[in-house]
Amino acid sequence: MSTQTLDTERLAPYLAEHLPGFSGDLAAEKFAGGQSNPTFRLSAGGRQYVLRRKPPGELLASAHAVDREFRVLSALADSEVPVPQAYLLCEDESIIGSMFYVMEYLDGRVFWDPTLPEVTGNADRTAIYDEMNRVLAALHNVDVEAAGLADFGRPGNYFERQVSRWTKQYRASETERSEAMETLIAWLPANMPPDDGAVSLVHGDYRLDNLMFHPTEPRIIAVLDWELSTLGHPLADLAYQVMAWQLPGDAGLRGLAGVDRASLGLPSDEVYVADYCRRTGRDGIDHWTFYLVFCFFRLAAILQGVKKRALQGNASSAEAEAKGALVEPLARHGVALIDG
Repeated sequence: MSTQTLDTERLAPYLAEHLPGFSGDLAAEKFAGGQSNPTFRLSAGGRQYVLRRKPPGELLASAHAVDREFRVLSALADSEVPVPQAYLLCEDESIIGSMFYVMEYLDGRVFWDPTLPEVTGNADRTAIYDEMNRVLAALHNVDVEAAGLADFGRPGNYFERQVSRWTKQYRASETERSEAMETLIAWLPANMPPDDGAVSLVHGDYRLDNLMFHPTEPRIIAVLDWELSTLGHPLADLAYQVMAWQLPGDAGLRGLAGVDRASLGLPSDEVYVADYCRRTGRDGIDHWTFYLVFCFFRLAAILQGVKKRALQGNASSAEAEAKGALVEPLARHGVALIDG
């Protein structure tokens, strides 16, 4: 079963019955990009929608949780965190071959390059990064109980659970031995910071290209791709974003290494972290190296899963194999931080 197409003949009557206002001939077009859950633009009766589905085929346990994405979008509908409106969750795999949900289609800008070459003027680039920081802080300030998400993650040390989870996921998708990954798998549990009790809703993949900005304003209109969201430690999201900027721009993950940020109006890591701390009421951050190393390890483990799916032939993106090749460089970046 292909990840590139949808069975619109089966999907259309289901949507006509379950999605208010749906009518007309249905057309579906897959969005480029996205390694995990195939995403399609639906058009029917002069309206547009977005459909996110689990990929068909054999999958790792707990991966591709589109039902969790649907739940968190619904919970954040009236919050300070901008999200698309979630319309419909279908858990019946007989309709298109896997679980899916349908949400609002929004028209805006998605930036793929963190140097923002398509943005004219440093003031706008500065404002875009500040908006990214503001929304991340707003996410971590969400009252999870009031949002109905008190059971959205397990209690206990988030990093302990995450290191265990991603070690297992990495082992389940391991295709060859990596000495750098073995080093990280040994180092992280041995250097775990004490649990400070901080718990918030975390996105899990908060980065520039998972944000949609207003067509002309430096304002986020939607935070996208909530597949890895859970209750966890807010510094995991912050460190993940800063970690990505350590990578070279040609690394396949579009980092900022070697870029003169000041000349482009982009904040330094220190300024970005300080702004976040101000917005979330923190005095500072201890154990910062641990959080960065953890993020390198976690992303490497995620991309190892992408690599395994590419070898099995059920990865969502044609770029999956190239992303899989980044596992070793990411792990080595983490080891270099430890050694540094």
